[in-house]
Amino acid sequence: MRDFSKPGRSPVYAANAAVATSHPLATLAGIEVLRSGGNAVDAAIAAVAVQGVVEPAMTGIGGDCFVLYTPKGVSAPVALNGSGRSPAAAHDAWYLERGLAIGPTSPHAVTVPGAVAAWAKLLADHGTRSLGELLQPAIACAEDGYAVQPRVAFDWARNRDKLRADPGSAAAYLVDGEAPKVGTFMRHPKLAATLRRIAEHGAKGFYEGPVAEDMVDRLRALGGLHTLADFAGAAPEYVTPITTRYRGYDVYECPPSGQGLAALMMLNVLSHYDVGALSEVDRVHLFAEACKQAYHHRDALFADPVVAAVPVEHLLSEAWRASARGAIDMGRARDPVLWPEVRHTDTVYLCVVDRDGNAISLINSIFQGFGSGITAPESGVLLHNRGFSFRVEPGHPNTIGPSKRPMHTIIPGMLMRDGRVVAPFGVMGGHYQAMGHVELLTGLIDRSLDVQEALDAPRSFAYGGGVELEGGFSPGIAAALAARGHVTIPAPLPIGGGQIIWIDPETGLRAAGSDPRKDGCALGY
Repeated sequence: MRDFSKPGRSPVYAANAAVATSHPLATLAGIEVLRSGGNAVDAAIAAVAVQGVVEPAMTGIGGDCFVLYTPKGVSAPVALNGSGRSPAAAHDAWYLERGLAIGPTSPHAVTVPGAVAAWAKLLADHGTRSLGELLQPAIACAEDGYAVQPRVAFDWARNRDKLRADPGSAAAYLVDGEAPKVGTFMRHPKLAATLRRIAEHGAKGFYEGPVAEDMVDRLRALGGLHTLADFAGAAPEYVTPITTRYRGYDVYECPPSGQGLAALMMLNVLSHYDVGALSEVDRVHLFAEACKQAYHHRDALFADPVVAAVPVEHLLSEAWRASARGAIDMGRARDPVLWPEVRHTDTVYLCVVDRDGNAISLINSIFQGFGSGITAPESGVLLHNRGFSFRVEPGHPNTIGPSKRPMHTIIPGMLMRDGRVVAPFGVMGGHYQAMGHVELLTGLIDRSLDVQEALDAPRSFAYGGGVELEGGFSPGIAAALAARGHVTIPAPLPIGGGQIIWIDPETGLRAAGSDPRKDGCALGY
């Protein structure tokens, strides 16, 4: 029971259904679909389409999507990889010959957006409503307008200069050259027209015809290698989810090209420690050491499994977890080591549980704030920069190549027990997401926090040579970590966001939480 005399929010409890997103308009759209008889998939697509309009720094139809969906009575989730591929002409040798690096605002950072194809596929196979019907709330937001929320305005302002650098982006997303402030009423008429075309023609309305031509023309004008054939060939892929057991729960993630494997690797290491009994500094230290081990392997090995052999079985084995534990010293920070040594080195998340018990965990992203910063001028499509994750390093599994998916940071999660859904969950925050899954789940399972407390808890992240610490930790923790050899860094921004809906196995009651680091909320009925 939280202290109601202090700031905070309670979990949302609902008997029938619940939606949790990072924007109130998206949550409302999802709830309205559920109350009108739609299922979890219908509600998720309506919600995420709204987010693509009202949270443009984080997501949109110019980005990618991953999904875990568990229909009622099914003992394991369905996994959908809705990420796009590089152009067919994107050989690493082409970049090397020209001395080109893939910068974050380069056209070469733009892979074919996969989200719209993923939405259409998911609806065709598991939804009950048409894509055209479910896009209507997003179309209304783009055409009639919406008020900019505080966290959205904060992220918008940080990316003003990126938007100024592209004429299409400046015209669509700036007001007299400036980022809109809190409460500003924004409209996106060109995006509304594109959404209406998708509503009428389905995914082909995006990947073929004038919208695709507009995107390809803009990218090629900037030096990109994209063709209409690359866009027309966009196709999501059902994949086999990967899983591990943690304290009696089955944790499911999408396999590579996503980074969910890293979350499972860390949980396997932590399963040998009494995380709930650790002091705060011991817990943060242990998380940092486990994180360094898993992410070191991620950066060296994770890639598109269609063109690279990712050793998933080994990285989930007892042999690997024993090696990783052996590299952890609870009294001292250490450098990560590859076991075995291998030859070759921004986002929205939402979840829905409907009245029948169907559960969806969906994440949609344009990667960094406002993606590549490139907006196709006629269609109003803001393009992501997921290809910035590629390397130009022949022999590395994640080097850029023809029609290849980059290593992806966005990962939905699904928690199950005894063949039943316990919770769809996810955490936003780019590279932090795998560590975020670990912090969220250990907060719930090891520390007995409720869903909202687990999302509210201060976060740490060991990546890039230091340990970022949010405010909210006990005084002196930075000094205690430094004494163990860590370089601590006050987090310059809130670390990520997140949503979760927990289903009580006895009563079916839904308990939903939404991260206070964002503008969103959970609702249920």
